[in-house]
Amino acid sequence: MHDVSQWLHLIALGSLGLACLCAAVIFAHITGHPQRMGIMDGVWPIAALFGSVLVLIGYFRYGAQDAEDISEQERKPPPFAVVVGKGALHCGSGCTIGDIVAETLLLIFPGMATWFGWHWLFQQKMFAAWVLDFMLAFIAGIFFQYFAIVPMKGLSPRQGVVAALKADSLSLTAWQIGMYGVMALLQYQVFKPLQGSFVTAGRPEFWFAMQWAMIGGFITSYPVNWWLIRAGIKHAM
Repeated sequence: MHDVSQWLHLIALGSLGLACLCAAVIFAHITGHPQRMGIMDGVWPIAALFGSVLVLIGYFRYGAQDAEDISEQERKPPPFAVVVGKGALHCGSGCTIGDIVAETLLLIFPGMATWFGWHWLFQQKMFAAWVLDFMLAFIAGIFFQYFAIVPMKGLSPRQGVVAALKADSLSLTAWQIGMYGVMALLQYQVFKPLQGSFVTAGRPEFWFAMQWAMIGGFITSYPVNWWLIRAGIKHAM
């Protein structure tokens, strides 16, 4: 078991390092070639923190075509499946920021978990953390949607908030459900049997698991984004 745990630790470090490298490459390129939709300048590198090489490939194949310095003649409309994927990544990038902030706060101030149900509602601290995760992920996700939809439609602040809530509430919820499901599976079926306890945010294994959890969130939010964009509730990214 010790050897397995050690290998898992090394794999986690490698996966996190590769994802950070992919995010850095995208950030470096996007700095010189900003996206037409400014919020996507942040979405792509943030998404690479969990999507790693897959997001890197997706960016250079489809995202880079949306740069401001690409003419309309050079720009090729992506398939609808890609449009939906970009919408899901846009939603997920906000969720990612919210989850990172929430888990980091609880790592630094563990007593905060009692505010969200630890000991008096949940025996496991993980579930209390999920409450804060959802709250901050929802706020960050709506923030990302707000700054995508307001410039496109010229909305007032109040109209922008309402439109952002309509466009992304279901998507954000679907993303978090997928994320929680994968995280619970890994904690209960991998980490607890392997080492007798859940991993916490102070270890790279936790963030490695979070990468997979975010991919789970992408999968569960994808069909929701498909419907939202088809129905005209959410604008294509």
